[in-house]
Amino acid sequence: MTRVKSVIAGGILATLGVLPASGQGQFDTIFLNGSILDGTGNPWFRADVGIRADKIAAVGDLHEARAHRIIDATGLVVVPGFIDIHSHADDSEYGDDGLRSADPRRRAAPSLVRQGITTVVVNQDGWMVESGIAAQRAIYDSLGIGPNVAMMVGHNVIRRQVMGDDHRREATDDEIQHMRALVRGGMEAGAVGLSTGLEYVPGRWSTTGEVVALVHEIVPFGGVYIAHQRSEAVAPMWWRPSQHAENPLTGLDALRETIHIAETTGATVVATHIKTRGESFRGKSDEAVRLIEEARARGLSVYADQYPYTTSGSDGSTVLLPMWALTSDTESDDFRAALKQTLADTSLATNVARDVAHLMAFRGGPQNIRVFEFPDSSVIGLSLAELAKRLGLDPLDIPVWLQINGFADRPGGARLRSFSMSENDLATFAAQPWVATASDGGIAVAEDDSASVHIRYYGTFPRKIAEYAMKQNLMTVAEAIRSSTSLPAQIIGLTDRGLVRTGMQADIAVLDLDAIGESATFTDPHGYATGVRYVMIGGHFAVDDSETTWSLQGRPVVRSSSE
Repeated sequence: MTRVKSVIAGGILATLGVLPASGQGQFDTIFLNGSILDGTGNPWFRADVGIRADKIAAVGDLHEARAHRIIDATGLVVVPGFIDIHSHADDSEYGDDGLRSADPRRRAAPSLVRQGITTVVVNQDGWMVESGIAAQRAIYDSLGIGPNVAMMVGHNVIRRQVMGDDHRREATDDEIQHMRALVRGGMEAGAVGLSTGLEYVPGRWSTTGEVVALVHEIVPFGGVYIAHQRSEAVAPMWWRPSQHAENPLTGLDALRETIHIAETTGATVVATHIKTRGESFRGKSDEAVRLIEEARARGLSVYADQYPYTTSGSDGSTVLLPMWALTSDTESDDFRAALKQTLADTSLATNVARDVAHLMAFRGGPQNIRVFEFPDSSVIGLSLAELAKRLGLDPLDIPVWLQINGFADRPGGARLRSFSMSENDLATFAAQPWVATASDGGIAVAEDDSASVHIRYYGTFPRKIAEYAMKQNLMTVAEAIRSSTSLPAQIIGLTDRGLVRTGMQADIAVLDLDAIGESATFTDPHGYATGVRYVMIGGHFAVDDSETTWSLQGRPVVRSSSE
């Protein structure tokens, strides 16, 4: 236990809720001699944990108790199962690659449960199953799933259902009333809140007033509003200087909108996967933190979630040329020829240069963008700054060079990954007590194309502990555990999980802090997290002695008022 004592600040040797040996009855499983980090952020204490059926039945001295299985957790840490408050574990329209997949291996979600994740919150960024929450819940019950799952009502889907293809405008009062009814119906069917994707289609054209009206519908249910905000940088993802007005909405403007929604409705709100992205927006994390701290000081229930990486999902498909410049009259897939045709027009070439400069800054600058696939293998791994130096070119000329000399049938000519965020900003957000850990990732299995898999699919939660608590000392291990357990449970309003307490759901993880971490890399992302020895979901093992069991014992999570 010396290692545990050294890494958990303020560790105290104590027991909590010790029970007498007599009258304890038989348990299904006992974790004996472990150190408990109970999810509150408090220091560890020594205790045993007894599981009966799907509940934590006892926490205390269980050395005289009987059980079908006793696991010696000496030197290990017993924690609540991790709750991923922003998950894409069920995203595709037909469910082929998520929790509604026909493949039970995928529904077991090995990349998630091997991190210690026991509950995921899906339907993020305004997405949801077209057939609705009740139908989605029924599919889970029918097929069987690995982790537990809570569902959001997706704004983008209901907006399209009401407005059809005529969505590039403000909604009418009647349309908003229709959307409100759909949100209310989703909450009645068991959803835990409303999600928006205000940088995406069709939410991009919604007004703040429309979102406020919909958020009002979740308040009577105690629902949470999770916002992919309109911008996370100096401009939204879709903004281009060649096509759009000056002075675009910034990430701080978008955060102010989210805070305004909390103030207007009284709802709990989450600025999801909070970040300050891009070369021109670095260092703005302090200002974002100030805005949220001021809102919380006014009594507003404002939170954020974050994944612990400097590169986003869309950073993995970085294209530094505007798509309008890669569209030819022939509508072929020869993007090289299309670009040459565009550049032959001097005025268009000027606009291409403006957009390239914006896109490169948005993605973190040439020193933070690397080549992952290219016909000339000697280029792979270089940053665009390094490539420019090798070629004797201005970095702003490199995107054109890549398309002309690279893959003609691929937009941009190469596969690039940008690292658009700074470590300093990441650390600033991670250290805040109102920031929950979240993966923003989906389910991956070994045969999936590595190019489409972000390492957060495999490593988010162990990385938070290993990197930010144990290595950088931005928080204690206990606080890192809290950000992944009781904090997201509190935000979502789940009162039956997130703590190691008698009567709670038997969703727990047992960790080896000497080994905790990630093995996935961006060139080889299919690497399971390390140091996660056992994971139990509803009293069933999803990970047993560091091996996946492929259990499908997860259940849909709904509020007690909706059951």
